Amino acid sequence: MRCNSLTADPTDHLKNADSIAQPADKSVRWRIPEIQLLLDMPFNDLVFQAQQVHRQFHDANTVQLSTLISVKTGGCSEDCGYCPQAARYHTGVENQEMLPIEDVVAAAAAAKAQGATRFCMGAAWRGPKQRDIEKVTAMIGAVKSLGMETCATLGMLKPGQAKQLGDAGLDYYNHNLDTSPDYYSEIITTRQYQDRLNTLQEVRNAGINVCCGGIVGMGETREARAGLIAQLANLDPYPESVPINYLVQVEGTPLYGTAKLDPFEFVRTIAAARITMPKAMVRLSAGRREMSQAVQALCFLAGANSIFYGDKLLTTGNPEAQRDQTLLDKLGMQSL
Repeated sequence: MRCNSLTADPTDHLKNADSIAQPADKSVRWRIPEIQLLLDMPFNDLVFQAQQVHRQFHDANTVQLSTLISVKTGGCSEDCGYCPQAARYHTGVENQEMLPIEDVVAAAAAAKAQGATRFCMGAAWRGPKQRDIEKVTAMIGAVKSLGMETCATLGMLKPGQAKQLGDAGLDYYNHNLDTSPDYYSEIITTRQYQDRLNTLQEVRNAGINVCCGGIVGMGETREARAGLIAQLANLDPYPESVPINYLVQVEGTPLYGTAKLDPFEFVRTIAAARITMPKAMVRLSAGRREMSQAVQALCFLAGANSIFYGDKLLTTGNPEAQRDQTLLDKLGMQSL
């Protein structure tokens, strides 16, 4: 399959594929077999297609910088197989109290000084209690006063909680789908896929932008990666921000020792996300420390235009801010 020209509809190259019938449900913009066709394309053709789509909707040489801080670390009751913060796993991550608001504001100010424009606050909960929401809303207001966009990832939300966060000024709420529906039970058993979709709907109903992506390299097949992208692309609307994480293996978690995903497969996933969600900010998230500069450059070429920036990503390492800036300088890229 070859794509030599950019069209207004990035799916045009698929519409005449004999192997794919048109979906009966017109609300389904992308089906799994269509995304598998993308992932199966010759690498150069796929990246070329993604770069064309990227240039139609974004400046090809800019990247949005976000910083993520853990405001409540460890002690989570969930059993996510990748997560060192789950209380049931022995990973050396201790259950800690919520950070004081002064520490959060200081971290946000430091992030802004290093060029970050969005500040995300994460907490290791199944879902926040009301007293937690009250503390987080105070943090949101304080960070907003610095002139930064705010994001939070707090787990599942109960009815009404998203509105409280929105009223406090929250710009984005992160709640990842992690993987495809069919593979989900291999990774998590303490919550259902629908629970995640319900939280995303609460966020939408509150008028908050959605930040939602997943993790690749958890032993899933290419079909499962296509299933994840299909779920994201068919959300109505699809997320404004799509973090694609490369599994960071932590000793003590069930996924430690999983065969590592080939970096080119990761780049293919970035490209598929860009083509199927053309207006979204596609973010390189966890796992960048393990990527060479060349692989990261390929990800930018394939349509990534946002990174988590700074020294730490929740409980795992992240490339240092200066090293990130050096890479952007080498590529002639500017921060938004």
